[in-house]
Amino acid sequence: MLLPDWAVLTSAIDWLAHGVLDLSWWQIVLYTLVTTHFTIAAVTIFLHRSQAHRSLDLGPIPSHFFRFWLWVGTGMQTKEWVAIHRKHHAKCETEDDPHSPQTRGLSTVMWRGAELYRSEASNAETIQKFGHGTPDDWIERNVYMRFGWQGVGLMLILNVILFGGLGLTVWAVQMLWIPFWAAGVVNGVGHFWGYRNFEAVDASTNLVPWGIVIGGEELHNNHHTYPTSAKFSVKPYEFDIGWFYISLMQKIGWAKVKKVAPKMQLGQVKPVADEKTLEAVIANRYEVMARYARGVRKACGDEIEMLKARKADVSVMQTAKRWLHRDNDKVPARLHSKLAEARAAHPVLDKMITMREELRQLWLNTSHSREQLTADLQAWCQRAEASGIKALQDFSMRLRAAHA
Repeated sequence: MLLPDWAVLTSAIDWLAHGVLDLSWWQIVLYTLVTTHFTIAAVTIFLHRSQAHRSLDLGPIPSHFFRFWLWVGTGMQTKEWVAIHRKHHAKCETEDDPHSPQTRGLSTVMWRGAELYRSEASNAETIQKFGHGTPDDWIERNVYMRFGWQGVGLMLILNVILFGGLGLTVWAVQMLWIPFWAAGVVNGVGHFWGYRNFEAVDASTNLVPWGIVIGGEELHNNHHTYPTSAKFSVKPYEFDIGWFYISLMQKIGWAKVKKVAPKMQLGQVKPVADEKTLEAVIANRYEVMARYARGVRKACGDEIEMLKARKADVSVMQTAKRWLHRDNDKVPARLHSKLAEARAAHPVLDKMITMREELRQLWLNTSHSREQLTADLQAWCQRAEASGIKALQDFSMRLRAAHA
């Protein structure tokens, strides 16, 4: 009867318990967080900003690193991911959107996001129509596309060697990181709950002002407003760690930013708005409407304070402050009567909302000539400044100071 070699058995048990590195629990947690952050960076910088939206060009060193890391860290193929994401923007919040919580339900997108991704990846029409311009070199065709699951298999083997049996848990966290944070949280909650800087045409929201855990993808409303911008943060209090990394790579020649969100330039106030003013207003329409919304909210706040001073009911005005500055189709139907009540009781607010809709027509009336739109802008400014409402007068003067 052969007896086991106890030295070998002890070594095997010790390896299963500690791996070759024998790290403490906090060191393993740190390793897991660092590697998953690499994955997030690869998704947001390479797949999302560089490949899907062409907002920056990456040099060969970061490009090849990100492609390799995505192969071992996610098993996702660049062409598939890019195609699905481009379709999401093209069909956003419709039945054809691959992962909209507005049509499929938040729970479905949150917990079955990876399943939705795999389903759309099998749609040859989506890949053919939206997957153009992605890498098609030898290594993409013969390694990353041909041996998809082997990449994550290599990561599993490495983790088990390094950490023993605990490596299985580390690998599971690495594999679930993108399905949960990107496919679930960003695609789900990022179209359902949060704050909005801009009245984008879809339901996108910013989750928090500090884009760190998901690489800046937390600023989802900003991204959907300016999808071709390499920088997702737009407010002074917002932080996009993905942009921080891009800026570092640009300094050493590894990246070249092609586009960021426009910012309206202001000069001297013109006596009359002209075609250059019109061009600036339309080009910066999201910023223009965001500023107008702040004026509406301030006016609502002033009305609320006056009502409180009279010890009157403020519930209707609180609803108005939350929703009155939004496009009408974004307001829940159950609140329309309350907003109408608020407008009827407060003529200043009614005037501001009426003129907000008139201002929007400058870019919605696409059949109008440039000359007609310029005349419309001039007339709008005249009405605003003759309204006797200081918020409208100040806003009009700001518009007349805008230039392309």
